[in-house]
Amino acid sequence: MTQTLGYGVLYYAFAVLLHPMASSLDASTATVTGALTASILTGAVLAVPVGRWLDRHGGRALMTVGSLLATGLVVAWSRVQSIAQLYAVLVGIGVTMAMVLYEPALAVVVSWFDPQRRARAVLGVIAVAGFASTIFMPLTGVLADRYGWRTTLLVLAGLYGAISVPLHALTVRKPPQPAAQPHLPAPQHRAVVVRAAIRDARFWWLAAAFVAHSAAMATMTVHLVGFLAHEGHPVTFAATIAGLLGVLSVTGRLLLTGAQRRVRLTSVVAIVFTVQAAAAVALLAAGGSRVGAAAAVVAFGIGFGVASLATPALLADRYGTTAYATIAGILAIPITLAKATAPLAAAGLHSVGGYPAVLLAIGTCCLIAAVGILTRAATPPPVPDSSAPEQGSDARRPAMTRAG
Repeated sequence: MTQTLGYGVLYYAFAVLLHPMASSLDASTATVTGALTASILTGAVLAVPVGRWLDRHGGRALMTVGSLLATGLVVAWSRVQSIAQLYAVLVGIGVTMAMVLYEPALAVVVSWFDPQRRARAVLGVIAVAGFASTIFMPLTGVLADRYGWRTTLLVLAGLYGAISVPLHALTVRKPPQPAAQPHLPAPQHRAVVVRAAIRDARFWWLAAAFVAHSAAMATMTVHLVGFLAHEGHPVTFAATIAGLLGVLSVTGRLLLTGAQRRVRLTSVVAIVFTVQAAAAVALLAAGGSRVGAAAAVVAFGIGFGVASLATPALLADRYGTTAYATIAGILAIPITLAKATAPLAAAGLHSVGGYPAVLLAIGTCCLIAAVGILTRAATPPPVPDSSAPEQGSDARRPAMTRAG
């Protein structure tokens, strides 16, 4: 519930209110959009410090305070009178997004549930939150048409604060302590685990995979409507087809969860990324017809939310949960930077080679992601000499020994 509200209010509402805000502040849409970019980049800067806090203290205080701050900042957002004020408020909202959205939420879930229940718990969070755009973009549009963008933000702030603050305060708790305690004090043990992870070549292959995939998803999100309109489709059709991506992301996550019971997770994810690469290229040939465009977007959309489900599973399975939030925070920095900068880079590419160059770049990124997911996937996880087995599937692996 809090992730659905958080993404709906703190992220997706911005796109709906973009043009009314630009008109009210007498600024270009590009200038106003820069505030969202600044917000996202702020969240990237805070990913590692937030991860360290989560590993040491859990998510209750962080997410509760973040919810309170976010509520107040959305209220402040409704009162901005200049671009400078907008940027200042959105940077503050970027801080709160690092405190309350997927990274801390999934860290809480991963650390709480045992490996047998973890996949279902993560799926529960991201499957429901996958409908954030489906719910909040139309809701924000209706409110803005009726009451204006400033009053809309006040309504959304009240809704977010009334639900998210008490839920974070009352339901988020520190995970139960594992039966086997590390030989080192907890902070030192976490530092050893983090060092082992960043020295692991597999970690950097995963980083390359998810950065490339993130860049592809962000670029397709921003440029799909423009491509379809360029192909001669009405804007209403283009927007409707693009809107399928949010719904299809949930479908893809459900399919991935079912498939990984029979096939290795890395293999399933690589297949999905490869299908996305083919779908991006197929848009060049089939995008001129409604049926062809819809089929290609459906094929691409199935993998749209796969990374958010695969990332926690792969990290927790390989590195355990002791330092999960810190390791995930390190990975989140380049991924977030890719989300923020890839659409802009694609716009530059479009000015040189048009939409064919953009779609080929998207397909190439998806193929790079597929290769990165598979590379060194069979190598044993690294185990620091000073560490002891921790709670999770890692503790039961024969390969997880000092000799290994």
